[in-house]
Amino acid sequence: MSATVLAGIVLFFALEKAVLWRHCHDATCPTHGATGPLILIGDAFHNFVDSVVIAAAFDVSPDVGVATAIAVIAHELPQEVGDFALLLGHGYGARKALLLNALSASATFIYIAVSDLMPRLHRTLSVKESLRDGVLLLLRIATIALLRMGH
Repeated sequence: MSATVLAGIVLFFALEKAVLWRHCHDATCPTHGATGPLILIGDAFHNFVDSVVIAAAFDVSPDVGVATAIAVIAHELPQEVGDFALLLGHGYGARKALLLNALSASATFIYIAVSDLMPRLHRTLSVKESLRDGVLLLLRIATIALLRMGH
């Protein structure tokens, strides 16, 4: 455990130095321009990890899962508002900042959806159910593709 803590301290020290090394005081510098995508990438990863925690909590029991989901939502709301404000401050329009923030927040649902969907699909044995599940999966993919083409 001590080695893990020490490794974490060294890692974050190096990350902090890297950020400070690239720091500038000009709002039009390349460092500030890269902040928006970094916020979105970091938030998406954070939300994905939250989803793993929620899924694991539901594996323990429905009560623990619900309590964990409520705690994660309570934790996420102020963070998402802060991320939205940061995106606005870095030149994103309100609509684009809201859309991108919502997309990064949706990473929460990817793991839960996949971990819930895939085991059920593998338990389906009848041809009729397998075909239905395959068609529904293709319709989901087509819906996503159509939505992406619209943006």
